[in-house]
Amino acid sequence: MTRADEARGAVTLSKEGLPDWLAPVVRAAETVQPIQLSSFLPPENGAGRQSAVLILFGEGARGPELLLMERAGSLRSHAGQPSFPGGALDPEDGDPHADGPLRAALREAEEETGLDPSGVQLFGVLPALYIPVSGFVVTPVLGWWRKPSPVGVVDPNETARVFTVPVADLTDPANRATAVHPRGHRGPAFLVESALVWGFTAGVIDRLLHYAGWERPWDRDKRVPLDWRS
Repeated sequence: MTRADEARGAVTLSKEGLPDWLAPVVRAAETVQPIQLSSFLPPENGAGRQSAVLILFGEGARGPELLLMERAGSLRSHAGQPSFPGGALDPEDGDPHADGPLRAALREAEEETGLDPSGVQLFGVLPALYIPVSGFVVTPVLGWWRKPSPVGVVDPNETARVFTVPVADLTDPANRATAVHPRGHRGPAFLVESALVWGFTAGVIDRLLHYAGWERPWDRDKRVPLDWRS
C-alpha cells in the first residue's frame, strides 16, 4: 500500500497558506475556460480513458519551479517525452468527476517519482482536456510542494529521469520555440534542462504562463522539428 493509499480519506483542495507568488496561478485556475487551454476537449459522448496529471509547483534555489519527468523510451504511448507525473485513474481512486483525479495525480506521482504525497498541498484543478493520439481525458491537478521530499526514478520501465525546471527558465524567451511535427502539427515547446518539452505538457505550461501573467514575448517563428517517431 502506498502512502497515497493510506491518505485516501484526506485528499482535498486547500488554498490556505500558499506563497504569494502562486496567487496568479490560483486565479487562472478559477477563471480559465476549457477552450482557452486547448482546442482538444473531452468527447461529448464520454469516450476516453480518464486520467490525471500533477502540476507540482515548488520553490528551489532559483525561485519557483515545476516538477517534470521524462517517460521511458519503451512505453507504448508518449515514449521518451518529458511530462508531468500522472496516468490513468484506477477504480480505487474513486469518482473521476469528483476527487478521483486528485487521488490519481498523487498516486501516480508517488509511483513515478517517489515523492511523499503528504508534503503536497493540492490547491486547484484545471478543466479536463483530451489527447487524441492516446485517447486520454486528462484532468490537470495543481499542487504546492509544501514539504519537499526526495524524488527520482522509481521504475526505469516507466520513467527515464525526474527533474525540476525553474519557472524563470520556462518564461525565458531564449528557451521558447514552436515545435513542428512531421504531420504538420505545431505547438509551443520549451528547451530546458537538456530536454525538449512539447505536446500536451508544453501546451498546458504555455497556457498557465499566459493566464498567470508570467509569459514574456517570445519568437514564435523560432521552430524546432520533432522526430518522425514522436
